[in-house]
Amino acid sequence: MRIRIIDAFTEQPFAGNPAGVVVLDGPSFPEASWMQAVAAEVNLSETAFLHPLTSGEADYALRWFTPAVEVALCGHATLATAHALHQAGLVRFATRSGILTAETDEKGWITLDFPTAPLSPVQADPQVLDALGVTPLSVHHTGPNTDDLLIELLDEAAVRTLTPDLTALAKVENRGVVVTARADDPDGGYDFVSRFFGAAAGVAEDPVTGSAHTALAPFWSARLGGRTDLTGYQASARGGYVRVALREDRTLLTGKAVTVIDGTLHA
Repeated sequence: MRIRIIDAFTEQPFAGNPAGVVVLDGPSFPEASWMQAVAAEVNLSETAFLHPLTSGEADYALRWFTPAVEVALCGHATLATAHALHQAGLVRFATRSGILTAETDEKGWITLDFPTAPLSPVQADPQVLDALGVTPLSVHHTGPNTDDLLIELLDEAAVRTLTPDLTALAKVENRGVVVTARADDPDGGYDFVSRFFGAAAGVAEDPVTGSAHTALAPFWSARLGGRTDLTGYQASARGGYVRVALREDRTLLTGKAVTVIDGTLHA
C-alpha cells in the first residue's frame, strides 16, 4: 500500500507541516485501531486516510489521526491529500465535519473550503494560563469541530518567545491551544501570527495548523477593520503561511504542498 509524506502550506521541502497520506484501495475504511497504529508509526501531527466513493455528494471519504487520537477536522493533512491526488479542479471529501472541498489551480495552489469556527468568549482557565505563562487579552472557544482555546496575546514577540509547560498543557480537555497576536509590521507579508499546542491530542507543537485558521480568520477579520482576505504566519520552528478568505460560515484556506517521501506501507 502506498504512503506519502507531504509538507503542506509550503513551497519548499522540510518546511510547513508534514502529513502522512494513505490512499486506501478498498471501498471502505479498515479498523480504526489499524489506522491509529499507522499514525503512531508515522508519528507526525496528522496522517490522513481516504478511500474513493462511487456515489453520493463526495469523491472520497477522509479521516485524520494524530499519533494518539482521531480528530474531526484537519487542514494541513487535507491539503496534503489533495496534493497527493494530483487532480486539477475540485475534489470533494466526506468527513466528520461534513463535505469539504479542495480546489487545485494550474499553478499548484490548493484552496480548501472549511466551515468557519463559531467563536465564543470564555473565562480564562488559570491552569492553562499558568502552563503558557501568559496574561491574555482575550480567550475564546472555537466550537465543536476544532474544540480549541484561542488565546490572544499582547504582541508578536509574546507569541514567538512562548515556552509553555507541555506536560501541563497535556491535561487540557480541549483538542489544543492556539495563541495569536497581530503582526508587528503591517507590511511584513502577513497580518497575524499564531502557534498551536496540542499536547492533549499527542501533538506537542503543530508546525502549521490549517483548521485553527478557521477560527483565526473571523477573529482577526473583526479586529482588522472587517477585512475578509488575510494572511497568517504560524511561527513554529518550521513555519508556514496560510492565506485565509472569510466567506461568512465558510473559510477558504490556500497554500501549496511538496511531496518529500513516496513509499510502500507493508503492515
